[in-house]
Amino acid sequence: MMKGNINGTRRRRRPDLILPLPRRPDPALPLPQIAVPTPLPPSSAAMSEEYQHLDLSDFDRINRIGNGTSQSAVYKVLHRPTATHYALKVIYGNHDDDVRRQILHQINILNGIDNLNIVKCHDVLDLNGEIQVLFEYMDRGSLHGTHLSSESSLADITRQILSGLDYLHRHKIAHRHIKPSKLLINSQNHVKISISGVTRISEMTTHPCNYSVGKIAYMSPERINTDLNHGQEDGYAGDIWSLGVSILELYTGVLPFEVGRPGDWGSLMSAICMAPPPQAPGTASPEFQAFMACCLQKDPVRRLTAAQLLRHPFVTGTRLDHALPTKFEHEMLPPPPTSFTVAHIPIYN
Repeated sequence: MMKGNINGTRRRRRPDLILPLPRRPDPALPLPQIAVPTPLPPSSAAMSEEYQHLDLSDFDRINRIGNGTSQSAVYKVLHRPTATHYALKVIYGNHDDDVRRQILHQINILNGIDNLNIVKCHDVLDLNGEIQVLFEYMDRGSLHGTHLSSESSLADITRQILSGLDYLHRHKIAHRHIKPSKLLINSQNHVKISISGVTRISEMTTHPCNYSVGKIAYMSPERINTDLNHGQEDGYAGDIWSLGVSILELYTGVLPFEVGRPGDWGSLMSAICMAPPPQAPGTASPEFQAFMACCLQKDPVRRLTAAQLLRHPFVTGTRLDHALPTKFEHEMLPPPPTSFTVAHIPIYN
């Protein structure tokens, strides 16, 4: 007789608790094309002579920073003529012409981004198939592993991240990998979103099983389980979910999902897709609890936009009356999505 069953028959599984596992893409099939918008107009800084004529012979490599990937490395470098530090990302490999064009096209678009809360891309060089990208250097690294129990400090960081996200979304760019390790800070306490990930275009895939647990943890439910939201994925709403998970992790010091054991991506995906969305601790302020509820909605249509969240009482520092959260959320809910496809740049690790 089976344990836990009085009649010896196998229990029926509950179909509502079954998460379809994603299939790995067929390597024989062609890679999907990257959808990109018209390039942004270059900023005045990018057009200046200083950034048009940077010569790699004028740089000294100080040390390697960040882990990069098997295809890339990031170095702290010194520009001797100006005594300025930069971050130099080197993308190795002999890419075919199509992949190289896609990489350079994406980087050139990112090179036109000009926002105080997005890490600046200063220059791009293609040297015998080895692509080198020069970025602004953030001397205090990323927010990965940071624990911020002060809500006022967290609100300031959140405001800066939302400012960068609002800029990207207004220019029809979805980041798709917002997480603490992609949020950089400098000694002036300026927080900026890293957009340095361009190494995985040649192996681009949206299947969750091709990502590490560290990436899955910040993905929205509809991105993991494509059966949700009628198979439609809104990259902008996905960024807001990722922001909510990241801010909650910074506040509590731990990821807000319960899994059976570390590294168990199956349990993690089930927790994200099937469990109730994470909530701020009951000891947090009403403003912070309401802010988390606006970000971590299972239904992407009910998540507020970056522009709306910039006006949230938690971010602006105003008090939220206990009787107002529902009214506030209702008034700021975005309209139902229209039937069009938004082009975006997927920014990879």
